[in-house]
Amino acid sequence: MKKKETPAGLEPIGEYAETSFPDIPQKLPSGVRVNIRGRSILLRGLRLPPTGIAKWLVILGPGLIATSAGNDAGGIATYSSAGAKYGYQMIWVMILLTLCFAVVQEMCTRLGAATGRGLLDLIRERFGIAWTLIAIVIIVIANGGVTISEFVGIGAASELLGISRYISVPVAAVGIWYLVIFGSYARVEKVFLAMTLVFFAYPVAAILGGPDWGKVAEGAFVPRIRFESEFIFLVVAVLGTTITPYIQIFQQSSTVERGAARKHYGPERIDAYVGSIFSNLMSISMIIATAATLYVAGTREIESAADAAKALEPVAGSSASILFAVGLLGASLLAGGVLPLATSYAISEAFGIPKGVNLDFRRGKTFFGLFTAFVVIGAIVALIPGLPLFALLVAIQVLNGVLLPIILVFILLLINNELLTGELKNSFTYNVLGWGTFTLITIAVTIMLAGQALGLFGIDLFG
Repeated sequence: MKKKETPAGLEPIGEYAETSFPDIPQKLPSGVRVNIRGRSILLRGLRLPPTGIAKWLVILGPGLIATSAGNDAGGIATYSSAGAKYGYQMIWVMILLTLCFAVVQEMCTRLGAATGRGLLDLIRERFGIAWTLIAIVIIVIANGGVTISEFVGIGAASELLGISRYISVPVAAVGIWYLVIFGSYARVEKVFLAMTLVFFAYPVAAILGGPDWGKVAEGAFVPRIRFESEFIFLVVAVLGTTITPYIQIFQQSSTVERGAARKHYGPERIDAYVGSIFSNLMSISMIIATAATLYVAGTREIESAADAAKALEPVAGSSASILFAVGLLGASLLAGGVLPLATSYAISEAFGIPKGVNLDFRRGKTFFGLFTAFVVIGAIVALIPGLPLFALLVAIQVLNGVLLPIILVFILLLINNELLTGELKNSFTYNVLGWGTFTLITIAVTIMLAGQALGLFGIDLFG
């Protein structure tokens, strides 16, 4: 059966349309026929376009989802460690990273809108299969480890709330799988957006922790660098968990699947900026919450993200601990869906396999099969008793930090290719900020790797 045509100038809403034609009333009863250019058009379910706050909420999507997913169990472990070990001293790093993060995410969004293709798809075409395979291997290893950590986070948070992990993890895995396999992209996006609301738990927990706001301001605006291997290692971990490669992959691929139009690029830029700022404000809140409680109390070492939540209770009361647990649960659920999706996007793009949440089973069996495999493996491994994961979580973020400069080079070379991006290529300012971000991260990673290598020979680079 042939689909009904939508007249030019009308925006599809399901089977019908929404119009802003001046000669058509903006509110029409169902079933009204109107005459447009001599054709009789049946309008049903007509509704006004959103205005005010609702209009801005419609803009939010891939940017807010992708960046918020970075505040997952591994992110919580890393930011909690930063607050517990160094108090407020790393807040200035997060403020600097907010600018870098926003620039990188916006470039990925613009690259998706300009080309209509995902990042790994473009890397394969422009740089060849060898570089693509290198990126894929590291992405699969890093994302596989982080996916496991998300289900560990779900189990830990649910147990803080009185629910056994052996119930919560399988239920969460089935729920995430069902949402993606049987949902449309629009539905998946709405559910993921709703999950970001739980991140407001962290600013509340930070306030309940009773921080010294003078020291918070000092940590934010007076940069301090400690030339210690542990400090540099944690800085790289913070870089890796803030500007995580899977976030760029997911944001670009989901921007393409959302159908962002090159000619109307603009709302997507707002989405990227808002998502980056919102995500890092939540990250800073985690540092403040743990610095105000654990650091002040002399607790420098924590073994799990759940321990960070429990440790807040004696100082800030049970409500702060519950809020931290709710944030951990929501963050892990969100990233538990985003990570397998990002990995499935990456592998599918690398090998030219059809991909996308909107595909049917016949065309998307490989894409959905990859997604299913990552969810199942992540959930099963997370249920292994006594699995020591906290150190692994931070180590995986360091691996992401090491991978990041490679991904950034690809992004910067692609976004400056005028044949691909045309008028959406980088401006001079964006190139300065983009290559500046690459240089900053590369220097931090190089210092860390040099310190680790020299340490094997008994030489302390920072001694």
